[in-house]
Amino acid sequence: MSQSDTIGGATFLAGAVNAPPRPSALRNVLAMAGVVVKEMYRRKDFYVLLIITIVITCLMGSVRFFHDDRIVRYLKENCLLLIWGASLAIAISTVARQLPAEKENRTIFPLLAKPVSRRQVVMGKFLGCWIACGIALVCFYAFFGIICLTRERHWPLVTYFQAATLHWFALAVVIAMALLGSLVFAAPSSNGTICIVVVIGILLVGRHLNQVALRLSEPLRSITYGIYYAMPHLEIFNARDLVIHDWPPIGWKYFAIANAYALAYAGLLLGAACLIFRRKPLN
Repeated sequence: MSQSDTIGGATFLAGAVNAPPRPSALRNVLAMAGVVVKEMYRRKDFYVLLIITIVITCLMGSVRFFHDDRIVRYLKENCLLLIWGASLAIAISTVARQLPAEKENRTIFPLLAKPVSRRQVVMGKFLGCWIACGIALVCFYAFFGIICLTRERHWPLVTYFQAATLHWFALAVVIAMALLGSLVFAAPSSNGTICIVVVIGILLVGRHLNQVALRLSEPLRSITYGIYYAMPHLEIFNARDLVIHDWPPIGWKYFAIANAYALAYAGLLLGAACLIFRRKPLN
């Protein structure tokens, strides 16, 4: 975070904290969330990843297989893979530096003297990163939908809405995980690397871990089963196949259950982060 971002964020936060008439706790959380959103869109990360996604997608869209321009599944699959990769990079890199940057710039001390509780700081950072990632997803999926509309001449909005929403709620778990990691690991780089490895591992092998446990002997079987049931199953939020293969939308009951699961898991991670941050010395 640059010095100008810090000064601008402090000014914005001071004005928001002193403004009536919302309840104090909610006002503080929303003020810090606004600072995080402004900081993210002042940086170049989002714009670079969006431009890279646009360029690669347009290049893939210009390729013709067997002179048939109706074959678009390869375009959908690769573009959605780029969107998932870009969103994970934005979410983890943004949240991993939030609290370490506050401590490094020593802006955490006047922030807590407003007064703002440590729990409000954690919730404000989480909400700001989640909203910022949601705005980024709207941009990515809008571009993706426009590209597919030009090739297929139809746009299943319900399917796109469900895929984007599930993606956003999966990022809530990732953001809470990275926020907790920023209080456990020493540096943002190590936190970001570990979070990326864990998230990619869950997405690739999470659903198969129980089958792996069947081939193991005790006590490795019990340990593997424990990891399988304790970890957040982010793979259930990967609804790319709905869009790629034009499948019908998910039942709304299961859609709501999946989102509630993400919020519950994010809440557990945030609760652990609040507990650690409350007892963690700032020096």
